[in-house]
Amino acid sequence: MRFKSKYHVDVDFEVPKKLKWYFAPIFSAFWVILYLAVVLTQVGRLPTPLTRQDEAKYPDSYIAERAEQILVNLGRLGPKVVGSEANEIKAVEFLVNELNKVKEQMSDFFELEIDVQVVSGAYIHWTMVNMYQGVQNVVAKLSAKNNATENYLLINAHFDSVPGSPGAGDDGSMVSTMLEVLRVIVKSNGPLEHPIVFLFNGAEENPLQASHGFITQHKWAKNCKALINLDAAGSGGRDLLFQSGPGNPWLMNYYRRVPHPFAITVAEELFQNDFIPSDTDFRIFRDYGGVPGLDIAYTYNGYVYHTQFDRFNVLTKGSLQNTGDNVLHLARSIANAPEMENPSESQTGHVVFYDFLGWFIIYYSLSTSIIINSVVCVVAFCAIGVSLFFMSARSGLGWLPVLRRYALAFAVQVLSLSLGAAISLTIAVFMDGVGRSMTWYTQTWLICGLYFCPLFFCMGIFPALFLERTKKDPLSLGFRIQLFMHSHCLILILITIALTAFNVRSAFMCMLAVFFDIAALIINLITKWHRKAYWFAFAVIICQILPFIYYTSTAHEIYFTLIPMTGRSGSSTNPDLLIAVIAIFFAYLFAGFIMPLYMYFRKTQTIILCFLGLTIVFLILAVTPAGFPYAPKVAAQRFSLLHAKRILHNADGSARVNESGVYIYPQDRRVHTADDNIKNIGVKYKVSDICSDEIFCGMPVFNHRWNNAKEYSYWIPIDEEPNIPGDDPVLALNSKIDVEASNIRRYNFTLTGPDHMTLFIGTKSSAKIVNWSFNDTMLRENWEPPYFIYYSYGKDSSPLDFFIDVESPAADTSNIEIGIGGHWIHQSMTRPDEYEKFVQSFPNYAFVADWASSYESWLF
Repeated sequence: MRFKSKYHVDVDFEVPKKLKWYFAPIFSAFWVILYLAVVLTQVGRLPTPLTRQDEAKYPDSYIAERAEQILVNLGRLGPKVVGSEANEIKAVEFLVNELNKVKEQMSDFFELEIDVQVVSGAYIHWTMVNMYQGVQNVVAKLSAKNNATENYLLINAHFDSVPGSPGAGDDGSMVSTMLEVLRVIVKSNGPLEHPIVFLFNGAEENPLQASHGFITQHKWAKNCKALINLDAAGSGGRDLLFQSGPGNPWLMNYYRRVPHPFAITVAEELFQNDFIPSDTDFRIFRDYGGVPGLDIAYTYNGYVYHTQFDRFNVLTKGSLQNTGDNVLHLARSIANAPEMENPSESQTGHVVFYDFLGWFIIYYSLSTSIIINSVVCVVAFCAIGVSLFFMSARSGLGWLPVLRRYALAFAVQVLSLSLGAAISLTIAVFMDGVGRSMTWYTQTWLICGLYFCPLFFCMGIFPALFLERTKKDPLSLGFRIQLFMHSHCLILILITIALTAFNVRSAFMCMLAVFFDIAALIINLITKWHRKAYWFAFAVIICQILPFIYYTSTAHEIYFTLIPMTGRSGSSTNPDLLIAVIAIFFAYLFAGFIMPLYMYFRKTQTIILCFLGLTIVFLILAVTPAGFPYAPKVAAQRFSLLHAKRILHNADGSARVNESGVYIYPQDRRVHTADDNIKNIGVKYKVSDICSDEIFCGMPVFNHRWNNAKEYSYWIPIDEEPNIPGDDPVLALNSKIDVEASNIRRYNFTLTGPDHMTLFIGTKSSAKIVNWSFNDTMLRENWEPPYFIYYSYGKDSSPLDFFIDVESPAADTSNIEIGIGGHWIHQSMTRPDEYEKFVQSFPNYAFVADWASSYESWLF
C-alpha cells in the first residue's frame, strides 16, 4: 500500500491482516512440542553402558558393568558411618582388597603405592569447631616407573555415608567409578607424565573431615596441584560440573573435550552463594591446600539422597558409563597436561562455561566475557537505533513521534514484566500462607501453571490492550509489535550491563537472549523483512528456537536439581519463592520475544486470557490431592528425631532440669504435617521458646544446621527414657590450676563417650576464655560465646584430653558451663514401646532418621 504522509513523503509498507485465532494453538503447540521432543529427550540422554563382553572390543574403555558390581558389593556393607565397623573396618578392607586386585592387573609401565591414613585434626566449619580423631583415608598413588615429577593430580570421592543410608549414589557410585578408571589406566602402557593420587576418603559426611586430614597432613598432599572431586547430591543422571578453579582456566580446556559435557557457570554461582544447601570436599582442598580443580556431582533424583532409598538399583548403568567416560578422559588428559609442569603460571582468571544439551561446551575467561557482553550490547543498541530510523523513514512520522511510541512501549513492557513477577511472587506467598507450599515437589508440571502462566498472561495482556487502544495509530501493527520486542531487548541489555559491571559471570544468560534477538533483527533489516510483518515474525521464530531450547533445558536442569533440595533445606524460608524467582528469570529470557508474536492473531486478548485461565485451573489442582507433595519411597518427607535424655546441673551438682523427650527437626517447609502424630505422644514446644537461659538451648543439637533451625524444631517431653546403646559421655575434671600473678585458671578435662559428641562451652558473669587446646580460631578472632565444638572419632577411640584457660576476677564463682551431647547415630537401638509407636505412626511417605542421644551440662 502506498500513501502520502503528512510530510508529503511517499510511504511504502505492508499493512498486515491478523491471522485467524485458531492458528494461535498451533503456534503454542510448536513450542510445547519443541520442549517435549528435543529438551526432554536430550537432558536425560545417557550413553549405552559397556559390559564385560565389550571389553575385548574396547580394551581402553570404562566398563559400567564392572563398576556396578563394585557398587553392589560396597552397598552390601550397609550404611557406613564414621565410627562404625562397616566404615572403619569393612569398607577399608574392601577398598584395599579392590586396589590389590587392580594392582595384579597392572602393566609393567606403572607402579602403584597403597596407603591407609589414620588422621586427627580440627578446623572451623561454618560456625563450629569441626574436630576429628582417627578418621581414615585409603590412598593410592599411580605413577609411571622412574617418574621423578613432583606434581600430582588428585581424584577424590568418599566411601562413608549418612546414618541409615547405603550411600549408593552418595558416594559409592563415584568410589566404584574411581576404581574402574584406575583399572583401565593401569592395564594400559601409558603415557602418564604426572602421578595420579586416588583418595578414597572415609569421613566426608561428618562433615568434610577426612579430606581436611589428607590435605593438611598426608605425605603426598603438598604435591597435589590439580583436583577432580567426585560427589553426589542425587543418584544418577548426568554428572554435572558445578564448580571449577578457582582461576586456572586451563582446566576447562580439558573438560570441554570430555565425551558427555554438562556444565554451567550458573550452578557454580548458585552453589558458592549458598543457594544450594550442601558442601563438598572441593572447598577443603581449595581453602586448606590451594588446589584448583573440577567439582563434579550427580544431581538427578535428589529425592533419595541421604535416605534409605539411595540404593544401587536406583542408579542406572548408563549414569555410571557417562561419569566413567568423563572421569577417564579427564584423568588421562590432566595427568599428561603440560600445564601440570608449573600450574602457578596458569592460575589467573575466572571462567564462564556452559554446555548445550551435552552436545558441546563453550567456555571463555571472565575478561573475555566482559568484552563479548559489551560488544553484543553495543551492537544491539545500535541495531535498535537503526530499526527505529527505518520505522521513522517508512512511516513518515519522524524521529520524535517514533521515539515517543518506543518510550510508551518500553513503559508498558516494564509494567508487564513487573506485574507478572509480582503476581507469581504473590502466588508463592499465598500458597505458603494457606499451608500449600511445595505442591510441585513431585508433581513438577504444576510449576508451569502456577508460576509461568501468570507471567505469560501479564507479558501478553498489557501489550495487547495497548495495541487495541492504539489500533488507529499511523504506525503499522508490525512496527508497533517490533517496538515491544525492542523494549524487551533494551531491558535485557540493561540487565546484562549491570551484571557484567558486578562481575557476575551468569550475565551470559541475558547476553545470549540479546544476541539471538539482534540476530533476527539484523536478518530482518538486511532482507527488508522488517517491512513485512509475517516475514519479520518468521525470522524471529527461527532465531528463537535455539535460545528457547537452551533456556528451557537449563531451567529443567535447575528445577530438577533444586526441587529435591527444598525437601531438606529447612523450614525457615518459603521454597515457593525460589521456584517463582526461577520462573521469572527464565520467562524473561525466552518468553519476552515469543509473547509479542501472539499479537498477530485475531482475538488476541481472549487468547492471552487463556493463560490466566490455566493459572486458575492449576491453583485449584494444587489444593486438591493432585498437589500433595510427597510419595512413598520416591519422594519422601524428611524428619530427624532424637530420643534424648537431658540433665542440666547447678553449681552445687543438683539438677535444675532432668527430663526425657523427643527432639524433632523437620527438614522442609511443611512442618505441621506431623502434628497429629505428635499429639499422640505429648505436647510440643518450639525449641527456640525454651532456650533463652541455656547455652545452645540446653539441647543435644547435632550440628550447626540443627542449631540454625531451632525456630522450626520441636521438643516434646515424654516419660520414657531412651535406651542408650552404650556408655553415657563422661566429662572428668582432672585438675584446676591457678596461673601465678594472674586471674587465669586452667581447667584440665578428660572426655569419653560415643563416637559422635558435641561440646558446648559458655562463660558466666565476667569470665573470659583466653586459651584452650581446641582450634584457636574462635578465640583469636574474638567470637562471642557460647562455642560449638563438633567431635567425632573413627578408628581411634582413645579419650579426649583438653584444657580451657579462663580469666575471671572472681575465683570462687562458676566461670564456665560445659554441655556434652552424646549421639549414637549408627549403633543398634531398641526403641521403648511408646516411642516405637510414635515413630511407626509417621505416614508411609515419611523418611524418619532417628537415634538415641543425651545431653548433660555442668558449671565449673
